Amino acid sequence: MGKPTGFKEYNRELPATRNPKERTKDYQELYLDFDDKKTKDQAARCMDCGIPFCHNGCPLGNVIPEFNDAVYEGNWELAAQILHSTNNFPEFTGRICPAPCEASCVLGIIKPPVAIEHIEKAIAEKAFELDLIQPQPPETRTGKKVAVIGSGPAGLAAAAQLNKAGHWVTLFEKDQRVGGLLRYGIPDFKMEKWVIDRRLKVMEEEGIVFKTGVNVGKDITAQQLENEFDAIVLSTGAGVPRDLPIPGRKLKGVHFAMEFLTQQNQRVSGDRLTDDSDIWATNKHVVVIGGGDTGSDCVGTSNRHQAASVTQIELMPQPPTERGEDNPWPQWPMILRTSSSHEEGAERNWSIMTKEFTSDNEGNVKGLKLAKLQWKVNEEGRPYFDEIPGSEYEIPCDLALLAIGFLHTERHGLLEGLGVKLDDRGNIEAQEGQYQTSKPNVFAAGDARRGQSLVVWAIAEGREAARAVDIYLMGESKLEARDESMLQIANAG
Repeated sequence: MGKPTGFKEYNRELPATRNPKERTKDYQELYLDFDDKKTKDQAARCMDCGIPFCHNGCPLGNVIPEFNDAVYEGNWELAAQILHSTNNFPEFTGRICPAPCEASCVLGIIKPPVAIEHIEKAIAEKAFELDLIQPQPPETRTGKKVAVIGSGPAGLAAAAQLNKAGHWVTLFEKDQRVGGLLRYGIPDFKMEKWVIDRRLKVMEEEGIVFKTGVNVGKDITAQQLENEFDAIVLSTGAGVPRDLPIPGRKLKGVHFAMEFLTQQNQRVSGDRLTDDSDIWATNKHVVVIGGGDTGSDCVGTSNRHQAASVTQIELMPQPPTERGEDNPWPQWPMILRTSSSHEEGAERNWSIMTKEFTSDNEGNVKGLKLAKLQWKVNEEGRPYFDEIPGSEYEIPCDLALLAIGFLHTERHGLLEGLGVKLDDRGNIEAQEGQYQTSKPNVFAAGDARRGQSLVVWAIAEGREAARAVDIYLMGESKLEARDESMLQIANAG
């Protein structure tokens, strides 16, 4: 906890954001500076709740009350030790995690919860500022070689932990740069990519080898991989997007959201585009189909392209502004969320079905035919919808972006070569807690195993998969399991 009476003395406060009219002219991060005193005040709000539900809310099992207390006391080194004991990359999660820990915060029952995500970011940045983050290569090597396929948060976490255990780790990435969706799916205005590069430099100096531009399964066969490495970790993500098979889907100007976002991230980084078509929203009527975070990122990017208009539509009904009786604490609050991208400008519509993409005479999308929906609940309590008769209408659309989620990992190539089993959803079959696939030397973690999920879950699974690999190779492991929190560090402080 922080200050015993802090939750009564201080209100929740977060860093202010830059003016929307100014920030949409660039791709720099949104937030203004927030001095240490204010961060300590926020840490002081952590109350002596007895049972810290935030632990359970965090997939990583972060020891939140203890690092809050360290921040309140001004002991940044101890705070960084506690935080890094469970989270390899707090500078990532402190920027882009939806903070399920805050939804579980006990203070959130009566007041706005503790600003855990901001405190986490502040600890990470202070640790780098004070040179507390230094390469720590293992003292001894086991001689075992492990290949990690995919450099998203799951792959990076697995690589970091396996290297810590003393194994020789090579991480393969098919794209030009390391980072996966952290690099190519998250816009720079949410997380600038120097944040990734800073951490990668530390990991390289610790002995991890990164090989980019290598499509494993094509450039290197599965057999070659198995011959060279003692174990393999598959962290390839859930890269197959959900499509919208309606009339006009193949028109020019209808794209998956990730095609659009990846291109812009490549432009900001100065990389060559990997897609044949150059997708711009400039002076276009943009319609984003899908109301989640990816859709929000498309809105923000379209605003920076200076789109003529941006409309976001969602099949589901508009969420309430406050928790309903059927959604009590500490469940994740199913409430309306307005992102920084929405604040920059967008029309948002709920309970809308997309029925058809219409075209001009040259095969370009020019409009969307939509219909309004009425949501109901059946006798079993399950929601369903009916189209409202006569509610069809059409809106202009020069660029349609499909942000309706991902189905499963890519099945062809590497997975076929390895011959690992898939589950009924098309993900790699590997039991949670074991992470071992149908082939004993092959393990899976992150979205490739569990399906589309959060960055914090990917890091958690990468860490646990690394421990499973270590046990497979050595018969035991000194790597921490999720439920083995490092409270002794806090107690020693």
